[in-house]
Amino acid sequence: MDSALTLIGLPIALGVIMLGLGLGLTVADFRRVAHHPKAAVIALACQVLLLPALCFGLVLAFGLPPELAVGMMLLAASPGGTTANLYSHLFGGHVALNITLTAINSVLAVFTLPIVVNLSAAHFLGDARSIGLQFDKVLQVFAIVLVPVAIGMLVRAWVPRLAESLNRPVRILSVVVLVAVIAGAVVGERDNLADYFVSVGLAVLAFNLLSLGIGYGVPRLAGIDRDAAKAAGFEIGIHNSTLAITIALSPALLNSSQMAIPAAVYGVVMFFTAAAFGYLVNRIGTRTSTSPSGATAV
Repeated sequence: MDSALTLIGLPIALGVIMLGLGLGLTVADFRRVAHHPKAAVIALACQVLLLPALCFGLVLAFGLPPELAVGMMLLAASPGGTTANLYSHLFGGHVALNITLTAINSVLAVFTLPIVVNLSAAHFLGDARSIGLQFDKVLQVFAIVLVPVAIGMLVRAWVPRLAESLNRPVRILSVVVLVAVIAGAVVGERDNLADYFVSVGLAVLAFNLLSLGIGYGVPRLAGIDRDAAKAAGFEIGIHNSTLAITIALSPALLNSSQMAIPAAVYGVVMFFTAAAFGYLVNRIGTRTSTSPSGATAV
């Protein structure tokens, strides 16, 4: 599996894009998250507890081979990816909530991911392949997410006119970079895509759609406003496939290319499903806000 683009190119591209996201954020955005923690708690509960359980059910339902089953559970236990922040930015979600959730999830994954993967390996493989999420991996996620965003926020705080003038061009550039990354991922894996999708594609697609639906639907049922629910949907529906691939392939951790396949397929599928999800949710929101009854989002 040629994963150079996924392991190196995507984090670098997203790190640059995160700078643009920071241009649209202020400290007040994070204060609002702290003042309204309900959405964050619900999203974290869904991602840490509900998704691994649902993924386990899907793995059994699809009858996946043992190593692919463990790879699916590894993906389910992975925290939200930085791509979620970009999609939330593009489709009007609560970006500050995304960033907060990504940061918290990255810390929680130090404890939850090894537990889920070890239990899965014991169940499906008959042996527990002990792993630990090394601290440098957590630092990588923080660096990709927080450092560029902090720089963008500083620019907005110190030179607001410059931030305003850069906001739209950077947003357009974000779309261009995202499309380039998608194209590169597809081209780089073109020889293997057919085999990957045949072996695990339907299970990955089902899990992705469930993740997006739960991430948006559960918060909305709990009375969370639409922007925060969109943020939760993207955060829960877009897992850090780069991290999952790294853990699966690392000789010091799982050392299995088979276990990396679900995350590799997911890393391609999620771009398209997340875009469709964002478009659909925004379209539904527009129809709701302009309905004759005058109903609006809470």
